[in-house]
Amino acid sequence: MASSAPSTKGADPFEDRRAFPRVAVALPAFLQAAGGRHAVQMIDLSAGGVKLNCPLSLASGTAVTLDCGTFGRPAVVRWQNDGFMGLSFDSELNDREMSALVDRSMALSKWMGRRD
Repeated sequence: MASSAPSTKGADPFEDRRAFPRVAVALPAFLQAAGGRHAVQMIDLSAGGVKLNCPLSLASGTAVTLDCGTFGRPAVVRWQNDGFMGLSFDSELNDREMSALVDRSMALSKWMGRRD
């Protein structure tokens, strides 16, 4: 006898379809765009892009450069919403770059915790 319960597999039309897994980070950075250098906060990161807390308003498709210490990467604005911005990197981050940024975020978080 067939079950009358609806299947939940694939039922969410808004399920995550990202090509790369996201990692939560908390890193200060700078966004070079519109002829200026603007302070931003990296919120989450993947090999293909990053979510920023960013007060700047830029049109989708705008070319920018994200600068975080020794890490710098050209990117394109993909979306903006309520003070957040999504960037797509021009080239994917490799494992070493991802690890370095995640490690830096964890070290900064630990250091900030000790300061309180």
